[in-house]
Formats: sequence, C-alpha cells, structure tokens
Amino acid sequence: MDNILTPGRYVGTVVVEDDGEPFAEKMARLTAELRKHMDEGARLDELIKRNLKDIGYDV
Repeated sequence: MDNILTPGRYVGTVVVEDDGEPFAEKMARLTAELRKHMDEGARLDELIKRNLKDIGYDV
C-alpha cells in the first residue's frame, strides 16, 4: 500500500495490478454492461410508475 501526501493522489490507496485487458476493450465491455443496467433501470422505472398509477398515484 502506498501512502503519499501529494495533491491529487489518495492517501493509503491499494495498488491495483494490471489485469492485462487492453483499455479500449475493457471500456467497451464495461460500457456495454452499464448500458444493460441502465436499460433494466429504465424498464423498472416504467413498471413502478405504472404500478403507482394503477393504485391512484400518477407520477
């Protein structure tokens, strides 16, 4: 663990080893995963709104 008191750096951060996955590939994978989560969140938002409307609470 590094302990550095330099502006812009965290104190006591854990050193993370490179996993070997190229940055562009990792970002493509992570943004695709994020998109799936966002789509599911939007679907659940609509379901909640519909259910609330059904019981008299229009959002």
